[in-house]
Amino acid sequence: IAAKPANAQAYTVYEVIGWKLRWDDTAVAIRSREPDARWFGNEPQLLAEKRGAEAAALIPRIEAAVKSYPYPDEYAAWPGPNSNTFTAWITRQMPELRADLPPTAIGKDYLSGGLFASAPSGSGGQLSLAGVLGVTVSTVEGLELNLLGLTFGVDPWPPAIKLPVVGRLGAGS
Repeated sequence: IAAKPANAQAYTVYEVIGWKLRWDDTAVAIRSREPDARWFGNEPQLLAEKRGAEAAALIPRIEAAVKSYPYPDEYAAWPGPNSNTFTAWITRQMPELRADLPPTAIGKDYLSGGLFASAPSGSGGQLSLAGVLGVTVSTVEGLELNLLGLTFGVDPWPPAIKLPVVGRLGAGS
């Protein structure tokens, strides 16, 4: 998650980095850097973007959501909590982003404190058993089945099939 207030010199990037726990008491990293840096050679993917007054209103809420993240001192690559769990947590707090995390984002379905939550986009609902088995129904995500942390789904608009490893296949992919 990257934010840049008006007139700021740099972006503030909020992310979870598992190996950071070896040296700090938190996996949450907050630092100034470019917002679209590669991660282990992978291209960044823009999930949502807000500018101007909309962005200005979201920045304090992003900061509050980062502070309230329920797993700052935990990290598990599978099934979570991990960096995708963090991104899903933040986007659930801001449904106006309408962010649809990719089906390759293992950990996005790891829920805190229960079996039910809003979908990561905030536009529907999700049932999840610790990110290992679950279902998401949403106007943004479509219909997703989570099996062992892998996402299989159908997105009605733009039409696409969602598959683990592969990602989205169809329009807008």
